[in-house]
Amino acid sequence: MTIDNGRTAEETLHDVIGVGFGPGGIALAAALEEEAPDMDCLFLESRSEAAWQPGMLLRGSDTQHHPSRDLATLRNPRSRYTFLNYLHETGRLLAFLNVPAHFPLRRDYARYVRWVAAQLSSSVVYDRRATTVSVASDPVPHYVVGTACGRTYRGRALVVGTGRTPYVPADFRPHLGDRVCHSSEYTWRLEKRRAAKGGPLDVAVVGASQSAAEIALDLHSAASGDRVHAIMRGFGYRLKDTSPFSEEAYFPEFTDYYFNASREARADLAAQLRPSNYSSVDQDVLESLYVRRYEDGVDGEERILLHRNHEVTGVETGEGPVRLALRERHTGEAKEVTADLVVLATGYRDLGPAEHDEPYPEILGPVSDGLALDDTGVLRVERDYFVPPRQGAGARPPLFLNGLCENTHGLGDAGSFSLLSLRARTLLEGIRHRLGTERTAADGGARD
Repeated sequence: MTIDNGRTAEETLHDVIGVGFGPGGIALAAALEEEAPDMDCLFLESRSEAAWQPGMLLRGSDTQHHPSRDLATLRNPRSRYTFLNYLHETGRLLAFLNVPAHFPLRRDYARYVRWVAAQLSSSVVYDRRATTVSVASDPVPHYVVGTACGRTYRGRALVVGTGRTPYVPADFRPHLGDRVCHSSEYTWRLEKRRAAKGGPLDVAVVGASQSAAEIALDLHSAASGDRVHAIMRGFGYRLKDTSPFSEEAYFPEFTDYYFNASREARADLAAQLRPSNYSSVDQDVLESLYVRRYEDGVDGEERILLHRNHEVTGVETGEGPVRLALRERHTGEAKEVTADLVVLATGYRDLGPAEHDEPYPEILGPVSDGLALDDTGVLRVERDYFVPPRQGAGARPPLFLNGLCENTHGLGDAGSFSLLSLRARTLLEGIRHRLGTERTAADGGARD
């Protein structure tokens, strides 16, 4: 690929290289274009196009957040990249305003994300899966990002926004594929299994999250007559905490409060607020699912089977269906479930010290020995998402994390749009500061 002035991709030294062009990267690209047009930035995206939750774009599912908590509004309400402007420019504004729903449909928001990404196409290269990161010093300290296709890209600052790693329990890891998948792959794995079997499926859904309930409802709604085995460690699906008081955890003031809290205080806050985002389900989805089960009973059917208080103790794949060994957590009773497809609605791994967490994004493994860690062995992240170098490691080019810092910045940094645009501004300010490119009133906005 040729870059400006006849230079190749390998020769061009950008101000910023971003790894990942999901919503976090797109929001940052929009902020850079509007507030720092003098900065040369390039994002690398592994997919062939921009996408948001492509495996969970289920009919009727919504975003669970206010439409103006989008890629730009909280940062700049006058931005052309707001959801409202997307509706206006695509001729859907009045129709959207007439929809009797609290939140936008997920399919609509996915199209909005792609629309914004298309406006920023000059800032991204698709089909570029980043595989390695290294540090070089000539002509100035910078990062070198290697990709699966063999090309390399260079940047004076690096922003890692790869999204969180799907959490797959250990028993399932050897069996991942067409018949056992994480919920992030649900739609296309389901389509493939239906084509292979040519008839109704038995699908086991492991977990009791919003995604688990939505998948169960989606399967029951299909005309194919699938049967659902809902396997959960608890007694049943729990109602999500949607209190406006709890929702203030998605205010920037709470991010400051959480970041400055002690580790013990953060753990307490996370436990209190967990039902507002994890292992819980929106009321409309819960009620729809319950009515479906009741109606099945009226008709003498049983298409949603609840395996309450059960944990999976073994997985077997071979010829025929997947076999899951289950144990009732309180009585110890054992039983077996067979399924044509197993969907793991088991969430994602955070950066942190817990058993299900990871200490740093996998892509940073080659440079992790030069990065500062906290006393639990996890990357140390500052308020502007900057990862400082390890003491004694010498000067390092600036490194930032985008959308991976729930452990240090609270729920607003989870997989939510709620503070996405404000995080983009914080990142931009951090990048400017670390690269020494802040603007001042005296210089009229020129680079230092």
